[in-house]
Amino acid sequence: MKKLKNSFLLMLVMMKIGAFTFGGGYAMISLLHSEFVEKKKYLSHDEFMDLVAVAESTPGPIAINMSTYIGYKRCGFWGAIFSTLGMCVPSFIIIFVISLFFDRFLEITWVKSAFHGIQICVIYLILSAGIKMLRQLKKNAFNIVVFTITAVLMVSFSIFNISFSAIFYILISGLFALVIFLIKNLKEREGKK
Repeated sequence: MKKLKNSFLLMLVMMKIGAFTFGGGYAMISLLHSEFVEKKKYLSHDEFMDLVAVAESTPGPIAINMSTYIGYKRCGFWGAIFSTLGMCVPSFIIIFVISLFFDRFLEITWVKSAFHGIQICVIYLILSAGIKMLRQLKKNAFNIVVFTITAVLMVSFSIFNISFSAIFYILISGLFALVIFLIKNLKEREGKK
């Protein structure tokens, strides 16, 4: 019964984040970090960084994957269900209502202006999440090399208008990490012999 109550409370927190965050999952990363690492201390920073990596590389929206994991870690199966619903339902309702009146909605001048302001806010939220994670990234050779190569490739591809999916950056970085892990593992085995 206690886990069910905690699951419901977790759902309310996720509903707050889901209802008042514009810009999708990436914009929610900063709010999830603030709520569950800094305020409630449900996750350590390292665990949160791992969660971002896993949620990004698994199918589905990053914020929903993250909320499901946080709910499961905190309250088990029901925590995962309630957290996922809490993250999805407010956005679904808002988008559904907007879709009913979308054309007429966009004709209103103050709504157009509000959307332009929201775009700037979304850029800020995504950028602040990225900067916060970059600051707290462990400064070891692997992380610096992967970050530098990825940043250079992203900027270069943008400048030269080369289409390259972000999924490939994730897959290549994961493959690179796997190769480094296997090399270290082989060296450790040879050292024991």
